[in-house]
Amino acid sequence: MLWIRMELPCWCLLLLSCLQSLSAHNDFFTSIGQMTDLLYTEKDLVTSLKDYIKAEESKLEQVKRWADKLDSLTATATQDPEGFLGHPVNAFKLMKRLNTEWGNLESLVLSDTTDGFISNLTIQRQHFPTDEDQTGAAKALLRLQDTYRLDANTISTGNLPGVKHKSHMTVEDCYELGKIAYSEVDYYHTELWMAQALKQLDDGEESTLDKVTVLDYLSYAIYQQGEIERALEYTKRLLELDPEHQRAKGNLKYFEFQLEKQKKAADAETEKQKEQGTTNTTEKKKVKKRSPKTFSLIPERKKYEMLCRGEGIRMTPRRQSRLFCRYYDSNRNPKYVLGPVKQQDEWDRPYIVRYLDIISDAEMERIKQLAKPRLRRATISNPVTGVLETASYRISKSAWLTGYDDPMIDTINQRIEDLTGLEMDTAEELQIANYGVGGQYEPHFDFGRKDEPDAFKELGTGNRIATWLFYMSNVSAGGATVFPDVGAAVWPQKGTAVFWYNLFASGEGDYSTRHAACPVLVGNKWVSNKWIHERGQEWRRPCGLSEAE
Repeated sequence: MLWIRMELPCWCLLLLSCLQSLSAHNDFFTSIGQMTDLLYTEKDLVTSLKDYIKAEESKLEQVKRWADKLDSLTATATQDPEGFLGHPVNAFKLMKRLNTEWGNLESLVLSDTTDGFISNLTIQRQHFPTDEDQTGAAKALLRLQDTYRLDANTISTGNLPGVKHKSHMTVEDCYELGKIAYSEVDYYHTELWMAQALKQLDDGEESTLDKVTVLDYLSYAIYQQGEIERALEYTKRLLELDPEHQRAKGNLKYFEFQLEKQKKAADAETEKQKEQGTTNTTEKKKVKKRSPKTFSLIPERKKYEMLCRGEGIRMTPRRQSRLFCRYYDSNRNPKYVLGPVKQQDEWDRPYIVRYLDIISDAEMERIKQLAKPRLRRATISNPVTGVLETASYRISKSAWLTGYDDPMIDTINQRIEDLTGLEMDTAEELQIANYGVGGQYEPHFDFGRKDEPDAFKELGTGNRIATWLFYMSNVSAGGATVFPDVGAAVWPQKGTAVFWYNLFASGEGDYSTRHAACPVLVGNKWVSNKWIHERGQEWRRPCGLSEAE
């Protein structure tokens, strides 16, 4: 055993020390910032693999081709890790490679005497992404597809807005995405991605997958959506390729039977309508048309997605004319009399204001440096039990920082106090969040509602009176902060911060502040926020006389 340990090269020891930091984390797909470490891990794995190939080149030509492919990929990726992983396809393929394809490679290498490489790979795989990560990255692609109305071919070819590193999805990638959707009983997305895999096969792309396998999934997904005629067409095509496919032969008979049954039912209904033609005509006249007011009521989910795409409500010119930008000295605060900050109005009701160039690059980088090793999957408070738990509608990782971590945090807190005029001693710690693949936080309130009497009770500082939100990165596409009830959309701009009150001066909640973080389509989104509480604000923001004041 000793001689094996002595033969381990120095890179292995360095890699194992790197992986110790990775082992403290899971849910890789929920933070692009932490996923960058995986690129370096993968690059080190390629180095290990190439060292092994030099010794076994004559036996492992197939493995050598795999290593060469990944060597060029990781070399490009590690030059700009965050930019590379900002493309959601790259992030998905990284999850897929580390969770699935490296495992397949392990099985191949095990067929030979490969003690050194297999020992290293087996150790390192303990710290690889899991099935949950791969599934999470896949679901993120499907979420982006729906929110931003992207067709499967656009994603597969990598033609996303603002991309630096264009990445093409193979037939196997499309098939894997369709299979994950299938396992979630999501036949709509199963059809989209199996159809894309079939298209790429029809276009002549080389693949280890055959059309029969893809057509089997595709026809079944279409049948499950009630389109029996189309399902029958694909089943016939499958049988042309494999006449002895038992399941397809059974499906063919079943689909033909169901279509005949539907035809008979339709014919019977037509005859019945002819006999009752007069009655039906009279009934049609009685049907009331939908009123314009009812038609204009849009569900919150749809409004949220529209705003994320840059669509939705537009302010009237009159309202827009009341929004201004200004140099702000915070009521002649001595710190800002000679050097006022740039402030601009983003929205009028609720009043949302943005501060420009309010945090420096050095401060943002230091915050990220402090937060990155502490990032953990963001949680939400269960409205029934009050227990903190993860949720599929909040895809990010967060960390909390105080002045004990770095005096700079106290400086930033003081800056927020000076500009808002609100007490920071009762505010929550500075929260830093990094969003993952398709990272988002669906519509929510920052303040506790009346049906949540125990919200923030353990803090003893009252409700969340206001929110301050720093944007610490630019986002190439997506990632807006939107307010679905009023139609406001605030887009990330590095070095700026936005501020709004969650409560009226009376202490009542302002329900128009319900907001959401849109999925990040391309890029890496870093934010930090300060939740400011009621206690200590009694003289700084006196109580109003009416509920909505």
